[in-house]
Amino acid sequence: MSSEKHNTTKQTQQPDWKFEFEKHWKAFCRKSADYFLSHKDQFSASNIVGIAGGASLLIWLSSGVYIIDEGNRGVVSRFGAYNETTQPGPHWHIPAPIEKVAIVNVEQQRFIEVGYRDTGRGSKSALIPQESLMLTTDENIINVRLAVQYQINNARDYLFNVKNNEAVLKQLTESVERAVVGGNNMDYVLTEGRSDIVAEIKRDIQAAMDDYKAGIIIASVNLQDAQPPEEVQSAFEDAIRAREDKQRLINEAEAYSNEIIPKARGAASRLLLEAEAYEAEKVAKAKGETERFDQLLVEYEKAPAITRKRLFLEAREKLFSSTNKIIVDAGQSAPQLYMPLQNTASHLTAESKAPEAQITTEPAATEKNNSPKAAISNLRPSRSKP
Repeated sequence: MSSEKHNTTKQTQQPDWKFEFEKHWKAFCRKSADYFLSHKDQFSASNIVGIAGGASLLIWLSSGVYIIDEGNRGVVSRFGAYNETTQPGPHWHIPAPIEKVAIVNVEQQRFIEVGYRDTGRGSKSALIPQESLMLTTDENIINVRLAVQYQINNARDYLFNVKNNEAVLKQLTESVERAVVGGNNMDYVLTEGRSDIVAEIKRDIQAAMDDYKAGIIIASVNLQDAQPPEEVQSAFEDAIRAREDKQRLINEAEAYSNEIIPKARGAASRLLLEAEAYEAEKVAKAKGETERFDQLLVEYEKAPAITRKRLFLEAREKLFSSTNKIIVDAGQSAPQLYMPLQNTASHLTAESKAPEAQITTEPAATEKNNSPKAAISNLRPSRSKP
């Protein structure tokens, strides 16, 4: 009685959800046992092995499905040997261990650094002396930092022809860089030869990688920095400034020369043209005078007296046309009258602008002096014998 009472108390203490779970589990086990007993012939060992083997085979075959993303290539190898290269999209291969697929990104830009290491974004790069120190042909030591950007252009060659492609590329870059820098002097490497050196390094690296059939194409080679060691940096900067000053003065002199020489040439050309024009003018004028004289000679031979008189009058007219005086010829017995009209006109103008006080104080004298007859009488010269 006491044991039954203890069991009843224990059952009442169990949670409701646990009791319900046990109830459903017992019902499921009972139904499963009934189904197994009624279909006992279907659960033989051979059937179980066949079903398990088929499921395993299906899982194994489905493991050969793979998808290649855009920009990647799939390299399929069968028992370690190259089989094919697949393009982007879904594919299937014989699952491992028969075939394996290596996915290679052929559009990614990869970098290697020689002579330095980029320690982080926005921070100063760390210098690697054993890689950056190089000897030039004039026996000077310089620090060279180089960055190489490359891409994979053949996934098969990249995976099967060269082992550890990045390490090989880095060692090859350092070797080529030392050979190129060692073939030039320090000034050429640090100044005007930087672009030529970079182009030569890129060409030599690409030629070597093509010989190795590494499946790598060199996109660019950047000379990050090239400078002498820190011990001689200040002296070298002074030399660079002096060289820049020299080049600046040369450029200024060339600019001045380019400005002055064209002006001098233009002035010389202008003088030559003016001389030629003056020569042509004088020659044409002389020819015209000669022709005029010849024509005049013909007329003179026809009528000498008339021509002589006309020439005398033309010469006299030409002579007197430039004078500022008027000469009056009153005959052979009367004297000639010279009248400076400009002086007379200016004198009359000055008198007309005189103050009224002078006019009122001496009206008779002013009127007498300003009269045309008085002015003419004052300017008339003394009589002289003809």
